[in-house]
Amino acid sequence: MEGQSRIEERVLARVRTGRDELVGLLGELIACDTSSREGNAAARDEAKLQEILAARLRGLGADVRVWEPEPIEPGETPACLFHLDFVGRPQLVARVAGTGRGRSLLLNGHIDAVPYGDVSRWQSHPLKAEVRDGRLYGRGANDMKGALASFVHVLECLRAEGVRPAGDVVLAANTEEESTGTGGLRVAQSGVAADAGICGEPTGFDVWAACRGAMTFVVGIPGRTGHAEMPQPGWRDGGAVNAIERLEIVLAAARRLREDWRTRDDSRHPLLSTPDIVPTMVRGGEWTVTYPDRCTLTCDVEYMPSRVDGCGWAQGVRDELEALFDATAAADPWLAEHPLSYEYLTEAVPAEVPVDHEIVRLPLQCAAELGRHGRVAGLDSWHDAATFTRFGTPTVSFGPGGFETAHRENEYVPVDDLVDHACAVALVALRFCGT
Repeated sequence: MEGQSRIEERVLARVRTGRDELVGLLGELIACDTSSREGNAAARDEAKLQEILAARLRGLGADVRVWEPEPIEPGETPACLFHLDFVGRPQLVARVAGTGRGRSLLLNGHIDAVPYGDVSRWQSHPLKAEVRDGRLYGRGANDMKGALASFVHVLECLRAEGVRPAGDVVLAANTEEESTGTGGLRVAQSGVAADAGICGEPTGFDVWAACRGAMTFVVGIPGRTGHAEMPQPGWRDGGAVNAIERLEIVLAAARRLREDWRTRDDSRHPLLSTPDIVPTMVRGGEWTVTYPDRCTLTCDVEYMPSRVDGCGWAQGVRDELEALFDATAAADPWLAEHPLSYEYLTEAVPAEVPVDHEIVRLPLQCAAELGRHGRVAGLDSWHDAATFTRFGTPTVSFGPGGFETAHRENEYVPVDDLVDHACAVALVALRFCGT
């Protein structure tokens, strides 16, 4: 194609002729059950998958490290408030050395995938890759084992053509993206860095240059027990107080904050939706004929990258949440004297890369040369790219497929997307790292 060097043409031809090899590698990765976990649930096939990748990468002469990081301890990071170990869930980093004259590039992907649920709702088994009508089906095909396979395929094709980029190419495969985000955190903390990075989330050939932050916010509403079928005196006289009935006050506070965020200037971002607070879970009561003495409302809170402050997370958002909920509750006499309580279960800290950065522009340019026309966009959720960006490697997401089938039954990625993604990443590596 016009504008591509002979070296680039050779590498692209090798990527395309290796289509079946790419599909086969993705099938191996899908066959590994790496369903995301709750808490410290037992490991599944994480170590097996990492060894598949490690063997392929060692075959390229890469310097490969596979290790189980130290556990996350309570109070260490707002991303995870409990002890979390990595037993049986290793991380992988492989460095393919360049000639030493160019910039380095990070290729990142997470190996965990959301649980596949009821197998009967899949047209084929979620852990057995199957190609139908040009689509490769299986859990993680789209989010995001497909991109991981693409990255490895690119490195293998470069080696097969005898092409060695001037700069190092670093591949990092981590766990925990679908839960706490602590796998990518441990990888970044280990010193993995590059001049820029690509995370392989299923962007449909767009480039996600920014994401929102997310925190899980739990409001505790106090009450007082009593027999639900017996008349009760006023609460100042010792009577029961229904914590569930006070839920209306708390929900009103959430609505008030949401509307405020939607209209404020500091809530506007060219790539992201406005901040939000979404009530997602309610728990209350212990017995059908007993006044509930406690009710909790769990909310998903999404906020702008600009709200991250000097402490490394969004303390200002927490302060704003509590101040508004306290002010709203103060109008209720019981809550004025028996305050709400607050808990934060997790927080995923956002980041963004300037839209004029080369790692934003170059993947779009390379994809466009292949007939894949994307745009600069943002992710209203969160991705590992934010962690690597915060640790000094400007990282965007750029991947095959789209979010349409992520986290759903019959997840798939078009095989043509896989091949074109690998071609685009190969061009990025050759142009960013140099030859």
